[in-house]
Amino acid sequence: QVRLVESGGGLVQPGGSLRLSCAASGRIPSINTMAWYRQAPGKERELIASITTGGVSNYVSSVKGRFTISRDNANAKNTMYLQMDNLKPEDTAVYYCRLLGFQSWGQGTQVTVSS
Repeated sequence: QVRLVESGGGLVQPGGSLRLSCAASGRIPSINTMAWYRQAPGKERELIASITTGGVSNYVSSVKGRFTISRDNANAKNTMYLQMDNLKPEDTAVYYCRLLGFQSWGQGTQVTVSS
């Protein structure tokens, strides 16, 4: 079983920044890929960024250059972050983290970008 807990969401004005965190616990392989997803109202959940244990990252084009994914593997921690800069209203969504290959989802954290 894998447990995921997201935090860090909130209300921010356009152009602002937020940093999301994801703490993963449970029976997690030492080699893994973690990812951030988001789901906007009325839309399907989409994968927006991923990062391997070795630090190789990928982004969907809509967030590339504005969002930065990172992770902390020290001391067997599996903590992942998403630094979101230059936020736009279209970034409004519930953000989720996931360990790829596992079915578990966290509760998500709401990000609202509005003036």
